[in-house]
Amino acid sequence: MYSIERYTIPELIEESSKRYASRPALSMVQGEAVTYAELEPRTRRIAALLGLLGIRKGDRVALLSENRPEWGLAYFGISRAGAIAVPIMTDFTTEQVSTILEHSESKVLVLSSRFASKLASEGAKRVLVSLEDFSVLASPEGAALAEPGVDASALEMAARDFVEPEVLADELASILYTSGTMGMSKGVMLTHRNLIFDADAAGVFVQLRRTDRLLSILPLAHAYEFTIGFLIPMMHGSAVYYLDRPPSATALLPALASIRPTLMLTVPLVIEKVYRSSVRPALDRIALYKLEAFRPALDWIAGLKLKRTFGGRLRFFGIGGAPLAADVETFLHNARFPYSIGYGLTETAPLLAGNRAGKVVPHTTGTASAGVQLRVSDKRADTGEGEIQARGPNVFPGYYKDPERSAEAFTGDGWFRTGDLGVMDAEGRITVRGRLKAMILGASGENIYPEEIEAVLNSSPYVLESLVYGDGKGLTALVHLKPEAFLEYARARVLDGIEGAELMAASLGKAAQAAERSATLLMDQIKHEANCRLAAFSRLARVEIQAEPFEKTPKQSIKRFLYNSETLKSRK
Repeated sequence: MYSIERYTIPELIEESSKRYASRPALSMVQGEAVTYAELEPRTRRIAALLGLLGIRKGDRVALLSENRPEWGLAYFGISRAGAIAVPIMTDFTTEQVSTILEHSESKVLVLSSRFASKLASEGAKRVLVSLEDFSVLASPEGAALAEPGVDASALEMAARDFVEPEVLADELASILYTSGTMGMSKGVMLTHRNLIFDADAAGVFVQLRRTDRLLSILPLAHAYEFTIGFLIPMMHGSAVYYLDRPPSATALLPALASIRPTLMLTVPLVIEKVYRSSVRPALDRIALYKLEAFRPALDWIAGLKLKRTFGGRLRFFGIGGAPLAADVETFLHNARFPYSIGYGLTETAPLLAGNRAGKVVPHTTGTASAGVQLRVSDKRADTGEGEIQARGPNVFPGYYKDPERSAEAFTGDGWFRTGDLGVMDAEGRITVRGRLKAMILGASGENIYPEEIEAVLNSSPYVLESLVYGDGKGLTALVHLKPEAFLEYARARVLDGIEGAELMAASLGKAAQAAERSATLLMDQIKHEANCRLAAFSRLARVEIQAEPFEKTPKQSIKRFLYNSETLKSRK
């Protein structure tokens, strides 16, 4: 990789286009790749177009699209125009999109036709450019653009005469609007230095090559995928491939076989679902797997098959965005799967700490990135737990148009408050215990981390996902069951000879009363099995069925603020 000097995104485009000219850069699976040589002229045309549409340095340009090569071209073009990109998550509602456009004062919205329905009437106040038109415009042939009324010859002249404005490292590159698990979204301001420094610093954990191939399945509008799954490959001459549909098994498996990626990034939910729906049931059918002594060897054999499923060439499988379930990580470790755990936040561009694949100390999130400082503040004397705080060139300058929350995000001596509780060992490895606001204080002053209880619940063969909250009466768990949970429970009880006929009737929907009894018995069993594995102060008082899937953020974290004793009471 070349040496970073100016720490700006335009520098990345300039250097990568020259150094990796003949290599493929961005492509759809089974599509024609945009080469590195094409990055410079195509993004220059987009910057010139934005100039013709009235965009000047410092203006905001919103970007709403699914993952595709044009997303990256559009972002690069925005940066080269000296503008500030406002990527919008495609999962956001029409109301959220409208709020972001208003708050950011975006003058232009680059919009994929797939998400035109997300645009409320307020969108008419902005110049709209379809991403499909950007694709045509950015091509060497050029074209007229009907919607904003830009003539092809005018664009050609503007691109030829385009003078790139000077972009400085500490000027804003992006404003990212998060949909946090704790409530109101915030516009996180990230500078060019924040992003480029973070991408460069991640080299201590993953070293990419020109021959690497990354299959991108997480949203580019999220800092995790953008920095690690887009900027880092673009800095190293690697190729990035996108799916043309959501990453369901039917879409993902053929893509893995075709691309045979060497790198992938994911959130825990994806690999946990693979493990619990496919890997673990197959292992449980092996009699020897019931014996602890044989599990590591059988996990390793299962891992060989899992690697083949992912194309057989994986050397880095990044997992971040939320805690990984302990039982799933134990399997990955035994299987010698090339996974790496990372930790960070949007406000830190995002990576703060991580591990090299194959060097993970299980159940930790690793050591600080190069040039990043971490500390645990206000530690408890008995546990060593405290708030994780960070300092470094990747830490954001603040929230957009929100000086009060910006000031609250930093300590008096300038450290960023992550809001996460954790511990640090003698080697500097961080273990994240949970969110500070999510932590529940026990009756005798114990720190109770709902995420740890949820990990135990989620390892149940009947539970798909769960959420734990506390009130004056103790801890309550809401569990969203697997579709087949009652049928599997009934079968297990039949085999045990316990109330089998009644429970089987319930699972088949033949008796409402029996169904209710079946639900009560199943909740009791889930509670009992979980409490047997929990410390006395963390044990559950109640387990209740959550009928509908939990509402989630774009990174698939449950929106905790929607599920507590007060909000749930108001819904009833």
